[in-house]
Amino acid sequence: MTDRPSSSSVAPHDLFAHAPDRVSVYEVSPRDGLQNEAVVVPLEAKKQLVAALVAAGVKRLEITSFVSPKWVPQLADAEDLAREMRPPEGVSFSALCPNAKGLERALATGLGEIAVFMSASETHNQKNINKSIDRTLGVFSEIVPPAIEAGLRVRGYVSTVWGCPYEGPVSAERSVEITKKLLDLGCYQVSLGDTIGVGTPKQTRDIVLRCLDAMRVDQFALHLHDTRGTALANILVGLELGVRDFDASVGGLGGCPYAPGAAGNVATEDLVYMLHGMGIETGIDLDKLIEAGNVAERVLGRPLPGKVHKAGAFRRRPS
Repeated sequence: MTDRPSSSSVAPHDLFAHAPDRVSVYEVSPRDGLQNEAVVVPLEAKKQLVAALVAAGVKRLEITSFVSPKWVPQLADAEDLAREMRPPEGVSFSALCPNAKGLERALATGLGEIAVFMSASETHNQKNINKSIDRTLGVFSEIVPPAIEAGLRVRGYVSTVWGCPYEGPVSAERSVEITKKLLDLGCYQVSLGDTIGVGTPKQTRDIVLRCLDAMRVDQFALHLHDTRGTALANILVGLELGVRDFDASVGGLGGCPYAPGAAGNVATEDLVYMLHGMGIETGIDLDKLIEAGNVAERVLGRPLPGKVHKAGAFRRRPS
């Protein structure tokens, strides 16, 4: 029988010694979640969902997208939602803007923040926004600086960083290079996406370390899908390396219409439950967040996959 090392013989190591004390959760369900639904959610139902998320303490929300209704009919009411839902003090609402027309629409609503999006994979970029990577960056050079001059903050997204459904593995160097170009254009932060949920902890460590060599930790966020059940494991790696910005979607809503097999984002409830259990603050009330997930479930009329959404917060049962 093989002897196991005793606890005293194992070199001490605090796995979470470098995790931040507080994390910012960026909620994407009203846009990234609803855009992949087969049914069109009514405007009033979207407003209920956004209001429930704000009531739970979520401070950063991506509420819609100013893409053509022809391509994403689920978000055809973008102007109405952005005009009618005004963020309270200390809360920011954002919307995707793919081009100058999208920026024009966003400016007309009075939003304070927009986001631009592209892929690290050439094929996925073509499938998703019908442009090459170079052409997309050229378009963004015509959007981002004018948006900033108009007083808007601009966030960037880079999809398929961990892998592409069409090309397979994606070079981490390419992802970092694109991220730096978006930062140079003026984006205050770039969210790196595991669009199809193929990432593993060791791969995540490599990607995060490459980012930390090239930029400040607050200049990038992680946007992880839980397709293969590894999202929280990858988030733990990011936390240990000091990352403090994570995207999530209530109830695990989401996916990508141009990424076959992609399931939802990491569920916001699962993320917040884990963070709070680790003593990391988020400013979010978990019970109210679970209720926001219930709102989303009622709006969609189907069960949502989030684990904490289904199980509830931990409570000791009376004996």
